Amino acid sequence: MKLLDALSAITEWTDHLFTRTAARRGWLRPLQLDAYRSYGTAHKFYIKGRLLADRGLAVQTAADSRWRNFRSMVRRFNSREIAGADLVAELPDGSQHLVTTDDEGYFTLIIEPQALPTPEAYLWYPVPVRLTRLPAAFRVPLPQVQASAKVLVPPAGAEFGVISDLDDTVFETRATNVLKMLARTLLSNAYSRLPFVGVADFYRRLQRGRTGRPDNPFFYVSSSPWNLYDVLEEFMGLHEMPPGPLLLRDLSIARPKAPPPPGVTGSAAIHFAHKLHEIDDILTTYPALPFVLCGDSGQEDARIYREVVRRHPGRIRAIYIRDVQVPERALLVGPIIEELGRESVPMLLVPDYATAALHAARLGIIDAVPVAAGKA
Repeated sequence: MKLLDALSAITEWTDHLFTRTAARRGWLRPLQLDAYRSYGTAHKFYIKGRLLADRGLAVQTAADSRWRNFRSMVRRFNSREIAGADLVAELPDGSQHLVTTDDEGYFTLIIEPQALPTPEAYLWYPVPVRLTRLPAAFRVPLPQVQASAKVLVPPAGAEFGVISDLDDTVFETRATNVLKMLARTLLSNAYSRLPFVGVADFYRRLQRGRTGRPDNPFFYVSSSPWNLYDVLEEFMGLHEMPPGPLLLRDLSIARPKAPPPPGVTGSAAIHFAHKLHEIDDILTTYPALPFVLCGDSGQEDARIYREVVRRHPGRIRAIYIRDVQVPERALLVGPIIEELGRESVPMLLVPDYATAALHAARLGIIDAVPVAAGKA
């Protein structure tokens, strides 16, 4: 691990050197500020984003070839991050909040607003963020770069929140097969990825619960890298999935944020720790809100959700695990279902989302209208 850490540090140093040299010589593309969808309360906002050189991505279309998709993916992962730059977020109360980008160009802000901004859309509140200083090594005039961070604030009438995985839960990734997973990731775009039948309809019904109002907040927690944010966000919009924060992972080599459970090692340990950390933060932010969890049997979702139940007793209404049809993975889920059943937390291994919707209706968390056959 020490060797990997050293290699990572060397890679970051050479990458930053190239970026600074390219900027001074006019080779660097114009800067772009990505502000990711995030979440908060009336009294606390969490904001995250990234400053990097424009990657020159073309607009995604349904007609894009695999080769065109592959070239776009290479540009997403071969990004030029801007470290050590100062940004400022401004609120309607006149307060300004300064943050500096880290070694990968990311920034994270926790703000306590005196008053909520005017909502941009239902439940979504905008926070302008702009660049105020570049590192001195760039030696270029300060460009005008800004973005609007969108913060989800659940209403008082929310019945519960929903936390969902993405890969093999919302769309097929084949995460249990590395080669197939890489091919699907590198050769596809937002249009060529298709959601599982019934998932969008089921999620919209969860969003509306029993009241019929789209008050129940959604949070998508995935180990997909932030480099895929634009693809995933456009995919969600195309298929009318409930909008929510996309909480992804930095690809840089890192140790797990918390000790993994016995038998979980390597990349699985990082995956486990990332998702558990993000879910802990969400449940801590909304201490009075119960949650429904959705995942799949392909990776560690069942074990992660079991740990969530242990850490937050009485907070989980139901857990739905989509069966990826790999028998050995299903065998690992069975004992966890039995264990959580003894704690009165229903976890179901479901073959499709019609089955999940039927159970949710019987449980009384959604209405009894059946999932439309053949619809996403």
